[in-house]
Amino acid sequence: MAELKLEDIIKEENKVFSKTPLFTDKPLSYCPGCGHGVAHRLVLEVIEEMNITDNVIGVAPVGCSVLSYEFMNIDMAEAAHGRATAMATGIKRVYPEKFVFTYQGDGDLAAIGTGETIHTCNRGENIVIIFINNGIYGMTGGQMAPTTIPAMKTSTSPYGRDTQMMGNPLKMTELVAQLDGTCFVARHAVHTPVLVRKTKKAIRKAFEYQKAKKGTAFVEIVSNCNSGWKLTPLQSIKWLEDNMLPYYNLGTLKEDPLD
Repeated sequence: MAELKLEDIIKEENKVFSKTPLFTDKPLSYCPGCGHGVAHRLVLEVIEEMNITDNVIGVAPVGCSVLSYEFMNIDMAEAAHGRATAMATGIKRVYPEKFVFTYQGDGDLAAIGTGETIHTCNRGENIVIIFINNGIYGMTGGQMAPTTIPAMKTSTSPYGRDTQMMGNPLKMTELVAQLDGTCFVARHAVHTPVLVRKTKKAIRKAFEYQKAKKGTAFVEIVSNCNSGWKLTPLQSIKWLEDNMLPYYNLGTLKEDPLD
């Protein structure tokens, strides 16, 4: 066995972070400042820490979330646009012993996939849903999404979202929290260290609910899209704090007993 050098021992003892092996070695292709990379890491760290790597299946559909296949070194399945929760339902019913989760954006989950999301949650399918909400269609040009907040400018609402003409934003987390099939529903963010820790705890708890076979666990992550918002990464975080979070309040909306 090779002899450890003193500097190597000190370096190892002082280490506060290392990349989970469940990340592939492919460089992230998300826009600099995007929250997807952090959200990916949290999901993968939870899977690693729960020791369920060989017993988990992820489902991602169309949108920026589709890139997760490139970076998550676990079993993944690709769903058609909006159909991730439907596919996850089928996978979980065929393989009930597996941990199954979806990883979806707001354009997917809250627009073309609204019906699938609502009915999956209402049936209480025993899966975890990870929902990234940046209030915009990030991959296809920054168009208005169902989650675009009032007065927010997008490529299809250049003067801001007019709720009288374009309707109100869809608060999916508040909607699914009312359904009997959901057991844990929370909304968090990933743009500060404190919020990252809280989000990880929520994701861990969601998988614990699935392990206990309690129903559907739903975790929304409010994130920035600096490219779609036409801002620098730092500006986008400030805009998120000033505008998105007052509308999409963070916290746990529903938490059934886990015993």
